[in-house]
Amino acid sequence: MSKKAIIAIDQGTTSSRAIAFSEAGEILAVAQKELTLYYPHKGWVEQNANDIWLDTLWAVKDVLGKVAADGYSAEVIGITNQRETTIIWDRKTGKPIYNAIVWQDRRTVDTCQALKDRGVEADITEKTGLLLDPYFSASKVAWILDHVDGARAKAEAGQLAFGTVDSFILWHLTGGQVHASDASNASRTMLMNIQTGAWDDDLLALFNIPRQILPEIRDNIGHFGDSDAQILGQSIAIGGMAGDQQAALIGQACFKETMVKSTYGTGCFVLMNIGQKFKTSQNKLLTTVAYQIDGQMTYALEGSIFVAGAAIQWLRDNAGFFDHAAESEALALSVPDSNGVYFVPAFTGLGAPYWAPDAKAAILGLSRESNKAHITRAALEAQAYQTQDLMAAFAADSGTDIGTMRCDGGLVANAFMCQYLADIVHKPVELPRVTETTALGAAYLAGVYVGIYKDLDDVGARWQCAKAYSPSIMADKRNEALSGWAHAVRQVLCA
Repeated sequence: MSKKAIIAIDQGTTSSRAIAFSEAGEILAVAQKELTLYYPHKGWVEQNANDIWLDTLWAVKDVLGKVAADGYSAEVIGITNQRETTIIWDRKTGKPIYNAIVWQDRRTVDTCQALKDRGVEADITEKTGLLLDPYFSASKVAWILDHVDGARAKAEAGQLAFGTVDSFILWHLTGGQVHASDASNASRTMLMNIQTGAWDDDLLALFNIPRQILPEIRDNIGHFGDSDAQILGQSIAIGGMAGDQQAALIGQACFKETMVKSTYGTGCFVLMNIGQKFKTSQNKLLTTVAYQIDGQMTYALEGSIFVAGAAIQWLRDNAGFFDHAAESEALALSVPDSNGVYFVPAFTGLGAPYWAPDAKAAILGLSRESNKAHITRAALEAQAYQTQDLMAAFAADSGTDIGTMRCDGGLVANAFMCQYLADIVHKPVELPRVTETTALGAAYLAGVYVGIYKDLDDVGARWQCAKAYSPSIMADKRNEALSGWAHAVRQVLCA
């Protein structure tokens, strides 16, 4: 009997990839392609949706070939994806009618502000757990329907399909047989009532979106269909699906209330498990579906930071400070401190707990002796400051002093950032043995479906800490640093 492999599709903001895991959670094979972002106008961010699918298909085929050569059989597929990114496609041809509008896109700021002026945000938050912002899918869907010739008429005639990236990949992977999403992704559209678990007629009317374009909402674990053998070369069950941040929560085994994970990728997303009772935040955090199993929703509070690793990418690609992101650590450590420099990376506005979509990035505190090392250090320090802003909001909402943070994402490879994070949030920071927690979460969901893992408790027992960072600076130094950050943010908000 051949050995079993679980295939995880991890379609992110900057790349599409597939990872094969063994039953023990070890990585067997990886295939990845970079994904181009397009900026057709100021504040607009798009991707070629066909590239998303074709690159994903290539990655899955590549990984399947690698594991087969090593004597493994692919038992099941799990899917995880960048959330909120919006695609509308023709049901007959499968072709998108417009580019994918990425979660970072801000083109609908005026639309969202007009709705806020009508006083509807409180009702939206009570139903969706979200704040009224261009970040989410609803206003993006409406924009496409209103700006692509003939789109609205076709949508109302049932000729078009809307989905976040999970739905788009699933639809193509099954040869157009399945149009579905999972509860975690659906909860990020601003069209799902996360208290009832269903698409909401009032929200659909508010954004003028026809119900017939929406996917079916399903549990995170279940039979999402089978891959079309003519497309993938073999028929494999698709058994799990979750948005990337919820998948990371699962990969980090944060299954108990108050457990926290923080992912440092393009952006930073902190999620705290709050159990099975819905509640809205009083501190501008989001309430979202962590996962839904057997129809039972578990919720999370979420703090969204729009720019984390993207700030280091900006220093590399736009400012030319270094050739490789990994060089940022040594550059930051080449100076004893940031020399009073603060970097507020509001390239796409400020997320939680400020929610200032018009805020602009700024580097403050520059003096004649400032150099690229100080600025680089300030960009890395900003990740700790932004996280502390969120942790204060979490503590206020939950009435609980958060304990250990389980952290992941590409930026945690930077030891300076991790240590400064522990110092500023004043909590232990733990990194997992398997760092690909987003893909691992999707694999775990699919693995539970086919019985490789018994349940989430079985998954939780497998989590292992690879490295931990403990706070190491004095309180007065920490408070001084946070005071400087607060001043820098006020400058940006008042600009």
